[in-house]
Amino acid sequence: MPSGIIGYGAYIPMYRIRASEIAKMWGKSPEAVPIKEKAVAGPDEDVATIAVEASLNALARAGIDPSEIGAVHVGTESKPYAVKSTGITVAEAIGASRMITCADYELACKAGTEALQTCLSHVESGFAKYGLAIGVDTAQGRPGDELEYTAASGGAAFIVGLDNLLAVCEGRCSWSSDTPDFWRREGQKYPVHAGRFTGAPAYFKHIINAAKALMEKLNFKPEDFTYAVFHQPNTKFPIKVAQILGFNMKQIEPGLLSPIIGNCYAGSSLLGLAAVLDVAKPDDRILVVSYGSGSGSDAFSFKVTELIEEKRDKAPLVKHYIERKVYIDYATYAKFRGKINLG
Repeated sequence: MPSGIIGYGAYIPMYRIRASEIAKMWGKSPEAVPIKEKAVAGPDEDVATIAVEASLNALARAGIDPSEIGAVHVGTESKPYAVKSTGITVAEAIGASRMITCADYELACKAGTEALQTCLSHVESGFAKYGLAIGVDTAQGRPGDELEYTAASGGAAFIVGLDNLLAVCEGRCSWSSDTPDFWRREGQKYPVHAGRFTGAPAYFKHIINAAKALMEKLNFKPEDFTYAVFHQPNTKFPIKVAQILGFNMKQIEPGLLSPIIGNCYAGSSLLGLAAVLDVAKPDDRILVVSYGSGSGSDAFSFKVTELIEEKRDKAPLVKHYIERKVYIDYATYAKFRGKINLG
């Protein structure tokens, strides 16, 4: 029996800062910024609160009792506690069973799809009836660094199972190598990166190999997919990798969110998938390929079922959160994100 998605949900904070505002702060050209604006977590928001909101939306669409969830896995690199499970906090908040397995996953921006891989395996093996996989981050970038323009906040949650599927998982695979293009050592507040090294030997190599491996495994071609979602650290990379693989803008545009909300790291590709499910029709096929520095990619093929029409409007669409905006200046942004050292 195939596994798949029975419910999905998203959450994006309402605060926004324009990339041009960041550029102005550091004396850079507003025309050279990699995105238009990004979502910023408020002072009362963190990975756990965002994950809970997204999970409640996923539960509304799944229509199940949360006590039936047997696994809660959260992929993030910005969890509130260095040593304490965010997954358990989320499980408690949504009313999941006490007889449950919880874990926090890391591998940079593919941590959310790692959680999804594990939850799908749990339900396929019979270990859990339903699994909740979450990709979420409140990403940080060092003041003045290139990452500051794109590092954003947001997340998406997916409940997977074997029945009442709104999207069937047709196949999945991963591709990994020890390519250190982005890292943060213990005790450091901000990550560092290898600049242009993050392109060809890192992002493009892993996504292309994972996508090709999955399409070869399933005997699919780019034209067999209605939509494609690639990890989106900026605007240019996902468009370029789509072109290399043979996908067009019509296929990737519905899930291309980075220009208007930024790079939500572990939530990036899963938020793109949620946005595509918001507009998908029965029998549409969706390719999703994540990327996480360090490095690795997960690739999935989902085929949408007729239940999407019934479940979609039971929770807010991604569009709702995108359009709900309050713009802030750099000073407020620095305060919200803890960039001001008070000694």
